[in-house]
Amino acid sequence: MLKEVESTEFNELAESGLVLVDFFSTTCGPCKMLAFVLNDVEKAVGDKVKILKVDFDKNSDLTKKYEVKGYPTLILLKDGTEIKRMQGLQQKPAIIKMIEENA
Repeated sequence: MLKEVESTEFNELAESGLVLVDFFSTTCGPCKMLAFVLNDVEKAVGDKVKILKVDFDKNSDLTKKYEVKGYPTLILLKDGTEIKRMQGLQQKPAIIKMIEENA
């Protein structure tokens, strides 16, 4: 599930299971490239993880809560708790490895 969410629905979706959160900006080139990578990751890992996209500019409360300083930033949550973080444009194998190591 690759879904862009707002703060109001984020908490409900991020509290259960394994969730990969992509903090992005619509004006960021690497963020746009990462979106394509995440589509491929989603196909590869199936139901192991939910992938949520959070617009950095529209959800400042979430960027502050998770101390996101730049974008793109990927944060892997397990039952609402951060367990891993990656910053910058990442390649599919690295993201899949992070998910599989924590699934």
